[in-house]
Amino acid sequence: METITSKQIVELLKKKDLLFYSSHDKLSLPIINRISKKMAHGIKFDAIKVCDNLIIDGHHRYISSVLTDKKIEIIKSAKSSATKIYNWNQVDFVAEEWDTKAKIFRLNAHDALYNDIPIEKIENIIK
Repeated sequence: METITSKQIVELLKKKDLLFYSSHDKLSLPIINRISKKMAHGIKFDAIKVCDNLIIDGHHRYISSVLTDKKIEIIKSAKSSATKIYNWNQVDFVAEEWDTKAKIFRLNAHDALYNDIPIEKIENIIK
């Protein structure tokens, strides 16, 4: 799977009827690329949390599921009065890596355990 660019995401999102809005104005492309690669290889993820039609937790997983046409579980959540709503055309997909190497390892270990596969398989997918 090739690396997904901000331009590709924006173009795809224009064509899709998205069920949810974002509560973030920025998302990390490296995170989306890692999750999308995993999803494309059949790796399952924890549910995203939504309140009405707003994502509270799981933005990167949601966008990755849209990009790969994979279903992701949705569970209800609450929002605070400070939660802002953004249309996807207002979201900036940044090239900045938000996760440390240690966090990426922890997430890979979690994904391996959740999917009952060796962590090496996860690590090979995201190379």
